[in-house]
Amino acid sequence: MKPDSSDPQRTDAIERAHLRRPADTASTVHRYDVQAELSDLLRRFWIPVWSVPAGQESAQQVLQYPVALMIITADYARFMGVRTGLSTTTLVGDGFGVGVMFQPAAGSLISRGPMTEWADRHGDLSEVMGEEGHRLTDEVRGLMSDDPWAEGLHRAAIAVVERALARYLPVDDEGLLVNDIVRFVEDRSDVTRVAQVCDEYHLSERSLQRLTARRLGLNPKWLIQRRRLHEAADRLRAGTGSLADVAADLGYADQAHLSRDWQAVTGYTPGEFAREFGTEGQPGVR
Repeated sequence: MKPDSSDPQRTDAIERAHLRRPADTASTVHRYDVQAELSDLLRRFWIPVWSVPAGQESAQQVLQYPVALMIITADYARFMGVRTGLSTTTLVGDGFGVGVMFQPAAGSLISRGPMTEWADRHGDLSEVMGEEGHRLTDEVRGLMSDDPWAEGLHRAAIAVVERALARYLPVDDEGLLVNDIVRFVEDRSDVTRVAQVCDEYHLSERSLQRLTARRLGLNPKWLIQRRRLHEAADRLRAGTGSLADVAADLGYADQAHLSRDWQAVTGYTPGEFAREFGTEGQPGVR
């Protein structure tokens, strides 16, 4: 049974990476923490459940974090590398997904290879997990098909996935390092140059580039730009301050540089995004 969408305990606040229009209520995203013993491998679980009226579509747009993802739905089961641009998934009809956001270290452990091979692409879960991927998919679908809105079934499906992924532990030392580097960049708004990351971890720029390419399929500059765009998404949605203020606060040389970065990745100008995605009642970018 679909819960009352007005219940704040059932509907998460919009995550900064999820660029959802305020009027789009077709889907509810349930988010769950991971067990402490899996925290080096997994960030969190997300379970989207949707009901889109016949003849309509709901486009879900995401500025992905620098991590691999896994999702099992009624129609497909995928392992996904990082989409370096804007990731878009179009929802139709009724459906559900059981998703895993991995830690940065996990992608190459699950795929058993460098993440450069997975940048901007996805594959069937069996491509990385073999027959275990098929078994996991069948078990999750069997649980979720009865009532995809039921929290008890969400937790049962999560437990199944956790058991399947626990075999990839422990995370290696290089993986722990890349987890820490990504956390450092994401948590520090004052980090605007790759040299700052190199200094913090006593790495040459070349060594850092090789590490992030191997473990993430990305370069260090991308990590910094993506964090800035996540911060910009928050500010543009809130509609507080001028675009020049937002650019200055995020460490851009001027608003033209922010506008260029934002439009190149999202396809929207900052003003267009603020008008379409901003919090209702806010004035938008000035």
